[in-house]
Amino acid sequence: MLFRQLEYLVALSRERHFARAAQACHVSQPALSEAVRKLEEELDVPLVRRGRTYEGLTPEGERIVLRAQRILADRDALRSEVTALRSGLSGRLRIGAVPTASGAVAQLTGPFCAAHPLATVEVRADLQSEDVLRHLRNFEIDAGITYLHQDLPEEFRSVPLYDERYVLLVDAADGLSPGASATWAEASRLPLCLLTEAMQGRRILDESFAGAGSRPSPRVETDSVAALFAHVRTGRWASIVPHTWLHVFGVPHGMRAVPMTEPDRAVPVGLVVAAREPGSVMARALTEVARRTDVAAALERLPEA
Repeated sequence: MLFRQLEYLVALSRERHFARAAQACHVSQPALSEAVRKLEEELDVPLVRRGRTYEGLTPEGERIVLRAQRILADRDALRSEVTALRSGLSGRLRIGAVPTASGAVAQLTGPFCAAHPLATVEVRADLQSEDVLRHLRNFEIDAGITYLHQDLPEEFRSVPLYDERYVLLVDAADGLSPGASATWAEASRLPLCLLTEAMQGRRILDESFAGAGSRPSPRVETDSVAALFAHVRTGRWASIVPHTWLHVFGVPHGMRAVPMTEPDRAVPVGLVVAAREPGSVMARALTEVARRTDVAAALERLPEA
């Protein structure tokens, strides 16, 4: 049995298509198919349900993929550990984050790269909270930044980074007095542009609206925080965004950021890594950076105009 065969099987499970799996592994489709077939012969069990097209993995194949993912992750961790002992940490750190946490990611990648100049970083900032945990389970990322829940499974460890609060972006001429706040009930009556209902960030907003006995009726929905700001800049829309995004974008020209109250919401966001040992050397290095970085204080600072 070769690592290459396990890599091909994992790619096939991920891509669910022989040609795409072969492309992802930079081999021909016949080479990948033959390697998987030989793996089936060595294990004496069918791994793939074959018809005229790929039909999925057998139940045995699904179990073998889980083992293969762990074996490949341990191989990569061993290589990284040896390289770090010899010449310092190198390789690629893979981070997955929910879109609203992108500002926090930037507060960690800088000190991480400064501490480990031979390492590079890949950030996926378009994941839903459940996707972050799934990618961690499947060894597809080294660390995630997402909302922290009390029911976080025991297979993960977390480092709290900051509490996400919310602000209403409104036109500067709305007549609110300086230092004013807005209630969730008041915000529900505005022409809103919000995140889509499938996103955890939106579900948190809906819970806050429900707590105020109201329900929003957004005219525009998007899966991009950047798109929210783009709509707010037109002056036609209001939006509710995490306060941390003011650190990234500032307050759009002609708009005001008004704290949301009644109810007050503060949702913890943190770094999440797998609890398995010895685990990813990249995850351990990022965890050390997170523990010594005051992300919350950094995100309170607004960019200069």
